[in-house]
Amino acid sequence: MTPAIRTTGLTKRFGRVTAVSGVDLEIPAGVRFGLLGPNGSGKTTLVRMLLGLVHPTAGTVEMLGAAMPRHAATVLPRVGALVESPAAWPHLSGRANLRLLDAAGAGGRRRDRRARVERSLERVGLAGVDRRPVRAYSLGMRQRLGIAAALLRSPELLLLDEPTNGLDPRGIGEMRALLVELNAAGTTVVLSSHLLAEVEALCTRVGVMDAGRLVLAEDLDALRAPTGLVELTTPDPGAALAELDGQVVGRSGDVLVVRAADPAALNARLVRAGVAVAGLAERRRTLEQVVLERTGSGSDRLDGGPPAAPLAPTPPAPPPPAPSQRGDTAPTRSQQGDTASIREAPPSASPSPTPPPAPSQQGDTAPTQSQQGDTAPIREAP
Repeated sequence: MTPAIRTTGLTKRFGRVTAVSGVDLEIPAGVRFGLLGPNGSGKTTLVRMLLGLVHPTAGTVEMLGAAMPRHAATVLPRVGALVESPAAWPHLSGRANLRLLDAAGAGGRRRDRRARVERSLERVGLAGVDRRPVRAYSLGMRQRLGIAAALLRSPELLLLDEPTNGLDPRGIGEMRALLVELNAAGTTVVLSSHLLAEVEALCTRVGVMDAGRLVLAEDLDALRAPTGLVELTTPDPGAALAELDGQVVGRSGDVLVVRAADPAALNARLVRAGVAVAGLAERRRTLEQVVLERTGSGSDRLDGGPPAAPLAPTPPAPPPPAPSQRGDTAPTRSQQGDTASIREAPPSASPSPTPPPAPSQQGDTAPTQSQQGDTAPIREAP
């Protein structure tokens, strides 16, 4: 079967900065693939190169069996995408935005456009949205609208960059159920995220990026294979220690960590020896352990290493000198620094995202199909 995505030696440099370096990636069709990595590891740049939004410095990209970006005109109508954050005309309603997006590019037939828009809104939980402009939407509603835009054409391949950003726990669960449903119907789902728990709950295969390189690509079940250790909970740890002499590698109260390949055989042995067993749990590696072993600190750390150990508590300052007979004296400058509380600087205001350009006076314009979910539309539809 032709893979949904294949890259060979994919590299992207911005001046002296290498954002992506020599990535060889193959994503089979029909999987739910999670792309993980710390901030600044190159995940978003890789997704942009897959979609043809950024041209690689070196290497090749194949998507749905065709070279990109050479065959973007025929490939992208079969792909739904949401990159970083959804973009929309803020003065228009969600329905109006989706109608304009659907009108862009080939394949958006006008006679069934309304049905496609309503189906997409219903899938993401916005079927009851009114005519309010998108500028009045909450962050979670904007995110749902961006996913609805990616689903307009019933894509064969879905590329989502941080799709649960801004969603509450219930919304995250709804999106996870939707993506599982789409995958069961034949859609390949590629999810880029730094939320390990979300990727672990949704994906069947994962790739890990670090400093622009793909350091791991493996099935999730293989990564979480048993470690050969079993946690044994027993009300009689002494008897268990005597029976399992040499196999116990750790103990915490009534919980023993036992080296055993078969938990069922271990349980039978303890029962035959008359040792009460309250619980057995096979130890497996977590996705968090795997990712932390393969990656370094993200680009948002400037000291180049893990967090430092907590400092020892500061001894109390000596009491101030007693006031003189002539009256209370003001503390010296050094004493003011010792006794004064430290004030935090007010947080700097985050720049608001630049809204996409408003439609021209000649008529409403819409982004092309390849730009759905990107930060801003680029060309006008004919």
